[in-house]
Amino acid sequence: MIGRMRERVVAACDGASKGNPGPAGWAWVVADAAENPVRWEAGPLGRNTNNVAELTALERLLASTDPGVPLEVRMDSQYAMKAVTTWLPGWKRNGWKTAAGKPVANQELVVRIDELLDGRSVEFRYVPAHQVDGDRLNDFADRAASQAAVVQEAAGSALGSPEPPPAPDVPATRRAPRRASGAGRKGGGSSSRTIKAKFAGRCLCGRSYAAGEPIAKNDQGWGHPECRTATAG
Repeated sequence: MIGRMRERVVAACDGASKGNPGPAGWAWVVADAAENPVRWEAGPLGRNTNNVAELTALERLLASTDPGVPLEVRMDSQYAMKAVTTWLPGWKRNGWKTAAGKPVANQELVVRIDELLDGRSVEFRYVPAHQVDGDRLNDFADRAASQAAVVQEAAGSALGSPEPPPAPDVPATRRAPRRASGAGRKGGGSSSRTIKAKFAGRCLCGRSYAAGEPIAKNDQGWGHPECRTATAG
């Protein structure tokens, strides 16, 4: 039998949309006492928005964890966090209408999350995304959601899936095995300068990239950094 109940479960969830709207996916990950990923799940959402992906990831996490154990949820989505911690009480009082009297966006997901939060202890913690030496759990969820968005297939520990790889937009020179924690390094050795896209666009490879994702200059404009290195030779 169980010796003693865990005092708290630490988890992270994230959503991804390649184009916003575009191919989307969601993911959550639960850690052990040492905050190492031990249980995770990810799934596709077809063509959808980033906000739907973020809220779906939270809904699936809450539905997959024990409501009797306090939960810490790490997220990099300001929208999803504010929706459930700041805006939700007012929306509920107004009959799921905004202050302007309009229906709440993604209402079905917000209502479901509200039901799952009822009577349980959940602490939300914002963590910045895509930071060198950033939060390991958020990075794991980010990679899993990105993979689900790209391949549009379910994955997870229960399915025996391997750890999600770096997002397709990450240059090949940075795709080293991620074994040691806290050993993040910028640049990776690629001579091409990368910037964060201000707007969504489409690479010469045919895949789109979202605002905020790394891009690099190529012969035909801007696109994924690894596509630049592939055409440079």
